[in-house]
Amino acid sequence: MTDIENFSEIANKIEWSPDGTYVVPDFPVIPFIEGDGTGPDIWAATRPVLDAAVEAAYKGKRKIRWLEIFAGEKAQSFYGDENLLPEKTLDALATFGIGIKGPLTTPVGTGFRSINVAIRQRLDLYACVRPVRYIPGVPSPVRHPERVNIVIFRENTEDLYTGIEWEAGSSKAEELIDFLNKSLAQSGRTTILKNSAIGIKPMSEANTRRLVRRAISYALENGYTSVTLVHKGNIMKYTEGAFRDWGYKTAAEEFPDLTIREDAIKGEVPAGMVVIKDRIADAMFQQLLLRPEEYGVLATPNLNGDYLSDAAAAQVGGLGIAPGWNMGDRCALFEATHGSAPRYAGIDKVNPGSLILSGAEMLRFMGWREAADLIFSALRKTIAQKRVTYDLARQMEGAQELKCSEFAFAIIGNIAVC
Repeated sequence: MTDIENFSEIANKIEWSPDGTYVVPDFPVIPFIEGDGTGPDIWAATRPVLDAAVEAAYKGKRKIRWLEIFAGEKAQSFYGDENLLPEKTLDALATFGIGIKGPLTTPVGTGFRSINVAIRQRLDLYACVRPVRYIPGVPSPVRHPERVNIVIFRENTEDLYTGIEWEAGSSKAEELIDFLNKSLAQSGRTTILKNSAIGIKPMSEANTRRLVRRAISYALENGYTSVTLVHKGNIMKYTEGAFRDWGYKTAAEEFPDLTIREDAIKGEVPAGMVVIKDRIADAMFQQLLLRPEEYGVLATPNLNGDYLSDAAAAQVGGLGIAPGWNMGDRCALFEATHGSAPRYAGIDKVNPGSLILSGAEMLRFMGWREAADLIFSALRKTIAQKRVTYDLARQMEGAQELKCSEFAFAIIGNIAVC
């Protein structure tokens, strides 16, 4: 990795303002992380697609200058130690203000806590954004996947994913259980069993409000007519119930002339207004299956958003073609939304669609909409031609199964004729 302090093109970084707006130069330096497992395969397919779209759209007047940085297994190999997330990687992302990454492997149960979570927390990437839209021709388990067109804004920094927890039988867990049981006994509530593992679920007004603010702004900028606060406030009244209340408060105080509560509507919704509503999390799962067309942007706490985004992606064909990114007020990191699938590593097989579409969303985020639209159009055309990777080919009659790299070349070919 190039030494960031001495990088000659550091002037070509994206400039972020204190209010969260940003300016993108014509030749930005964008860091990338290949990722683990199938990450190198899908990045090798994604990069030429992004470059081809930018070249086709701007004829050399704009171009991305790629900078490789390291995390996960490749970081260990490069630096020769056990550091899965080097400080230089975090410095690069913070310096250049935008990046893209493949999937990263995290051990289950023991070892390093999630690299993805660590990146989000260290860079304060508080919003996980997951657009879920149907691409015609993609096999789906539901009857009307074309009705799904939602964007999920998931709060990234709080809830159970903060990692504030203690192992069953540990001295800290026992100490906390004793303290809680004394308090619960005084109120006549059920006590916690000894030898339980303990986790803490924090939620704050400040972090909820900035997430909901982002969600409402996105809805207004992109033509969505509603923002739904998804919570389990009927049971967890002081955490998820507060998330709901703080969300409504944000809309009322910061967007008073642009939003209206669902329960305040009398007749038709005023033109240009975004409806703010809320749904209990389990009911929202049912609504996504039965009436997805009634929802646009969803704003959720961390855990609810994790479940919902994957479940919604399944309705339109799965994580293989689901884009996403994490963002804060000074940085955005686009990523493949699926895992590293190590058993398929290095055999040029898996679908690179998730990372390609995340790259297209990155171009749209940068204001390079022409290039982004070329990728979306070319990918749709390639799927309509039934030239797809194995995961889709096995579900499509008459499909031509392509390797990961071949699928990318097919998309590039269609970019040339779009």
